[in-house]
Amino acid sequence: MKFILRLFPEITVKSRPVRKRLIQRLRSNLQNMLLRYDEKIKVAGHWDKVEVEYPGQDDALTASIVDLLGRTPGIHSYVEVSEFALGDFHDIYEHALNAYAERLKGKTFKVRVKRSGKHEFRSVDVERYVGGGLRQHSEAAGVDVHKPDVFVDLEINNDKLFVVANTYMGQGGFPLGTQEATLSLISGGFDSIVASYMTMRRGCKTHFLFFNLGGHAHEIGVKQVALYLWQKFGSSARVKFITVPFDEVVGEILQSVDHSHMGVILKRMMLRVAEQVADKMGVEALVTGESIAQVSSQTLPNLALIDSATDKLVIRPLVTMDKQDIIDITRKIGAFEFASNMPEYCGVISDKPTTHARRERVEKEEAHFDFEVLQRSLERVEVISIDDIVENMAVHAEIEALTKVGENQVIVDVRAPHEQEKKPLNMPGCDILCVPFYKMDQVAETLEKDKEYLLYCEKGVMSQLQAQQLQEKGFSNIKVFRPNTSKK
Repeated sequence: MKFILRLFPEITVKSRPVRKRLIQRLRSNLQNMLLRYDEKIKVAGHWDKVEVEYPGQDDALTASIVDLLGRTPGIHSYVEVSEFALGDFHDIYEHALNAYAERLKGKTFKVRVKRSGKHEFRSVDVERYVGGGLRQHSEAAGVDVHKPDVFVDLEINNDKLFVVANTYMGQGGFPLGTQEATLSLISGGFDSIVASYMTMRRGCKTHFLFFNLGGHAHEIGVKQVALYLWQKFGSSARVKFITVPFDEVVGEILQSVDHSHMGVILKRMMLRVAEQVADKMGVEALVTGESIAQVSSQTLPNLALIDSATDKLVIRPLVTMDKQDIIDITRKIGAFEFASNMPEYCGVISDKPTTHARRERVEKEEAHFDFEVLQRSLERVEVISIDDIVENMAVHAEIEALTKVGENQVIVDVRAPHEQEKKPLNMPGCDILCVPFYKMDQVAETLEKDKEYLLYCEKGVMSQLQAQQLQEKGFSNIKVFRPNTSKK
């Protein structure tokens, strides 16, 4: 089994030293992540591509590798290939026939050959020979060079032939860790999710900073989505999740600041804290999900005043994007359900917010603010590694995890629907409900009070966090099911 990875085009136009460094980082990122699947997987970096190879054929492993490559920044596209020694034209045709015969039945096709190295023939010569053979000896409907149903893709590299089984599109962007680290202010909504994703895709190691405005359920939800983003797009780098208790700051703003300037001043307070957190971490840039004119605090005059509260670079990846485009991206990256079901806590609501704040007025309002409150928030900051989220949550609340299912207990599979379909939970004799994590809040209200419900997910992450959230809401009959998978 072999995959050939095409580099993101912007990598290929870099200077030789930079390009070499980017390719090496992509190779090491992939090697680190693929080792978690199987230590036999090898990754090789070349000047124009990266190759991933595994001896033998394993359909489940292949599917896992396809999924991982599709969400790894730095890859433009990748192909799954079978490798052969380069023979004559008839030998090439036979390999193509074996690989494509079933797919060509009743379909039109076109042969495409990519060739590198020195040969006594042209690519078009191979295309004509193989195309003619397939037209005569397969059940294809014929050749269509303009809009074929199937492309028969072959690659010739010096003395090797690669028959392409499947072609996939990658994430694009730069390999994670090739750009400087950032600190993303994440609330768990559509905007901050997409902003975080976009900096990760661009190669920035992205840490997460959450300002807790008073809701524990909100914090759990944000930890869920941050963990998801890291596992999906950034797990080749270790990052931090930082929580800042900000309820007292909100209270001080409500008490001391005119309602028209509350939103702007809240954002300035956040940037002041973010700057100090970033300084301790050695991070030079902050990331926010703001977009021009989306809300009153995000007009150009207001954004300029907000930025003036910090000397850090503030990156706004979404600054000119439409809301619907942002929402569409959350669907694409699998985070839509997180954002649309995120518990909300709105600490500052202005009935007539200013859209054109002035520096003199902002400074006047901030003069009424007790900055000791801000300092106390900084002293209560919590920092954990992103992969320690579940363990950290367990410190704050004991969620009983059961390894066996007893009478009057029901298993609730909280995995996403595609995960449930791909790998159904097989527990003969047990009652099982399939409720995706993002519907648990609604469904919990309908559960029978005299039964216990054991939440299950494959890695134990989502079930633990969902149980924590539901117990916080008073559902004491919610626990976690963690089957004992150790081999005796």
